[in-house]
Amino acid sequence: MKIRYLILALVVLSGSSVFIGVSDLSPLDIFNLTEAQQQVLLVSRIPRLFSIIIAGMSMSIVGLIMQQLSRNKFVSPTTAGTLDSARLGILVSMMIFTAASPLQKMFVSFIFALLGTFIFMKILEKIKFKDAIFIPLIGLMFGNIISSISTFFAYQNDLIQNMSSWMQGDFSMIMSGNYELMFVSVPLLFLAYFYANKFTIAGMGEDFSKNLGLNYRQVVNLGLVISALVTASVVLSVGVIPFLGLIIPNIVTIYQGDHLKKTLLHTALLGAVFVMFCDVIGRVIIYPYEIPISLTVGVIGSGIFIYLLLRRKKYGL
Repeated sequence: MKIRYLILALVVLSGSSVFIGVSDLSPLDIFNLTEAQQQVLLVSRIPRLFSIIIAGMSMSIVGLIMQQLSRNKFVSPTTAGTLDSARLGILVSMMIFTAASPLQKMFVSFIFALLGTFIFMKILEKIKFKDAIFIPLIGLMFGNIISSISTFFAYQNDLIQNMSSWMQGDFSMIMSGNYELMFVSVPLLFLAYFYANKFTIAGMGEDFSKNLGLNYRQVVNLGLVISALVTASVVLSVGVIPFLGLIIPNIVTIYQGDHLKKTLLHTALLGAVFVMFCDVIGRVIIYPYEIPISLTVGVIGSGIFIYLLLRRKKYGL
């Protein structure tokens, strides 16, 4: 798939996203906006557009990095306990720091996400039977344990409704002033690009990396920090978006190969296009009402995931 086609699809879908909604706003109004239309555009539609693009790009790249470092195509923030750990961190920040700012919540969530991902990677090192399906199943069980702990403490502290809000990804509440935290992901994406070759080498194994003079542990830790920080910022701003970091890197590697630096831009663009497409569908399918992005991505993403599993079985991958 050519880069220009992905860019074209992203531009077309972005234009559609800006002009879809209950408030009356069309392309013809752009050069003659009323004050109310300006408010809708600047306060709601454009912030939503930016948040969709950032979330799609960043979570897809995080999935690609995690798959590279774990050497397993079915590892992602969803199947490694990273999302569940980030959500537990948000809950802890709400329990201990009741008046915490979004930045403080993100920091606590980042610590928990990093710790959860680190524990999962340590579990992988102890597993001898490293089957492609077996490892993400362990990650799902690990994530469910963390999720159960979160639910228990949420019930104990009467925060179950707040907890539920972090489980459902939704862009409908994105407005100017409550999404800027997601821009933390942008410099991390550039950092991931600069370290792409090192991530690729690290994905070949610790012994091979050390023979090439690479500081394996430092590179892996950097990858985990990027994954945890990006996940924390997205979960805090939007909520959980399932399957995104799992299916997009797999689709890209099918036609682009496994070299991370060559696939990084494709993964980012396809991730943004996919989330934008799902968001547009969610806004028009029962218009004027809206389906949360976690539902549309979950339904479409689960279908793609099943296809990837069947394809792996068919070709013996």
